[in-house]
Amino acid sequence: MAQKPPEENHAQAQAVMAAEEWHPRHSPWLIAFSVMLATFMEVLDTSVANVSLPHIAGNLSASNHEATWVLTSYLVSNAIILPAAAWFGGFFGRKRFLILCIMIFTVSSALCGLANSLGFLIFARIVQGLGGGALQPIAQAVLLESFPKEKRGQAMAVYALGVIVAPIIGPTIGGWITDNYSWRWIFLINLPIGIWAVFMTKAFVEDPPYIKKNKALSIDYIGFSLMAIGLGLLQVVLDKGQEVDWFSASWLCWSSGIIVVSLVAFVFRELRTDHPVVDLRILKDRNFFTGVCIVTAIGAVLYSTTALLPLFLQSLMNYSAYLSGLAISPRGIGAFLTALVVGRVIGLVDARIFVAGGLALLGLTCYELGNINLQIGMSNVVWPIIGTGIGISAIFVPLTILTMGTLHKEEMGNASGLFNLMRNIGGGVGIALTTTALARMSQAHQATLISHLTPYDPTSQITFQKIQGLLAHAGTGMADPLTYGLIYQELVRQATLMAFVDNFRGVGLVCFIFTPTVFLFKKVRTHGSAPIASH
Repeated sequence: MAQKPPEENHAQAQAVMAAEEWHPRHSPWLIAFSVMLATFMEVLDTSVANVSLPHIAGNLSASNHEATWVLTSYLVSNAIILPAAAWFGGFFGRKRFLILCIMIFTVSSALCGLANSLGFLIFARIVQGLGGGALQPIAQAVLLESFPKEKRGQAMAVYALGVIVAPIIGPTIGGWITDNYSWRWIFLINLPIGIWAVFMTKAFVEDPPYIKKNKALSIDYIGFSLMAIGLGLLQVVLDKGQEVDWFSASWLCWSSGIIVVSLVAFVFRELRTDHPVVDLRILKDRNFFTGVCIVTAIGAVLYSTTALLPLFLQSLMNYSAYLSGLAISPRGIGAFLTALVVGRVIGLVDARIFVAGGLALLGLTCYELGNINLQIGMSNVVWPIIGTGIGISAIFVPLTILTMGTLHKEEMGNASGLFNLMRNIGGGVGIALTTTALARMSQAHQATLISHLTPYDPTSQITFQKIQGLLAHAGTGMADPLTYGLIYQELVRQATLMAFVDNFRGVGLVCFIFTPTVFLFKKVRTHGSAPIASH
């Protein structure tokens, strides 16, 4: 008897797998609302405290420098637990672990709001990060498994609303609550939301059969410890590097060495053990590896622009913390509307075209932000910001489908943890690079501009004489130093502006560089009963 061709066998195997797919008992939309309620709350807390740091520092008798550990402590513990979320879900049971994480996050939020010292607040934030770190990857895995293939675009649109919109509106919400009530309420408000999320999760979320059958048998203490040391120190180095002039500080050099040794040992450990905390073998999948690279770049772009723009508005345009947060909040409008549209039409268009178009649009809008000057109004910022929201949302939904589309359901949890971890690491690297570049470039531009302030430059002399004439009423002895002071102050502003321009254009260039990499993806179909991957 003639054997069937491999393509036919492959199609039959895919058909059998499709017939045996698990479906939850409850509506996928109820499940989506349940898991995204907690996830939105957690993602919001990564940025909601940013604008409240001066108030926290003043209330708890700490310096602004010390108060930044309120942010760093959360990100460190969050990064440690994020990639191991799938393993913990398999060990304890995903539903049970999800409820436990929501409870830890909610209780620690209450402790943050009741903190009477900076030390206790930092401790509560560490616990909060441990509870919240698993919420994003578990929510993404639950959504991908709960929705059928043809509706996964809509599921990822719901997820995108949480992970994209929340960090954008976080500073605005945090500023408004802090100005009108107290910084404590940015944490206490999580209490009723967390209780509601626990109730919804308990009622509607359930574990798929493979989670119930394939629980991990032992804890990889060595792998988890290596990962915790490497990722924890990496977050601290990225967050504090610019403050201590990077490798000029001996502790940062030692920490960097420990990071390299820990992460290299972690990779070897996870590739050799039978029950790894993070299964790195999944990176052999071309779609997943390509998606991880792109989402790392997207994280860098998203977080760096979110950090740069408020800094520009507050330091050079004299916006308040609330107004600067309000200026970037329209990004959420663009992201929200685009996610709804993309979720509905993703099955009709090649997802790679969406991602490439979104990257190109994101690059153009970042380059448009590179045309800022000191005379712009808020409208000059709002429209490019809306464009970045459209671009990011057009990227995120199809990128997730392309990245996960060639994986089995059993691999979704582990893949989601790595995917979200690399987005966060990309964000940390992006912020570190742009803040460092901002400081170094402003110094370079300042040196260039100062070279033109000489007695032999006619424009400089005319400007000096005009200002000196206006200050003549201050007396002959004061006119000259005041004139030099005002000219230097304006020179610093212009040099800083030029550094912001360089940064925004550099971020746009990153988007253009990564646009062609989209076509390294294998085509993924998202409709009908056809195989999910076309080889």
